[in-house]
Amino acid sequence: MQQAVKTQLFPSKAPLEWAVIGNGTLYTAQIPIDAQGQVVPGGIEAQTRQTLDNLKHCLECANLGMDAVTQVLIYVTDRSYLATVNAVYAEYFSAPYPNRAAMIIAGLAREEMLVELVVYAVA
Repeated sequence: MQQAVKTQLFPSKAPLEWAVIGNGTLYTAQIPIDAQGQVVPGGIEAQTRQTLDNLKHCLECANLGMDAVTQVLIYVTDRSYLATVNAVYAEYFSAPYPNRAAMIIAGLAREEMLVELVVYAVA
């Protein structure tokens, strides 16, 4: 059984929920879009901040904090972005940090996106 988490994020045109809770786990994938559904300008730092802000919002809507996150899968379109992602990430999480993996990929769903996070949290 799964339950959608109601958020104030831009309603996706794709058949998805921004966050779903199932069997005690919150599942979410976050991208760097603003309230109008536009990918934020400003490069990897701005996009990482927006993505993490969107994550924080989803967690709060589920009555969870960043400390509930157990695993993060980071997707970036260029290896050089990882240092910036790590610096911004460290502003949002504290020890003990979630388990995580980082992948460099050829591209994301929207061409202008530089980062996407897939996140699992204890609900």
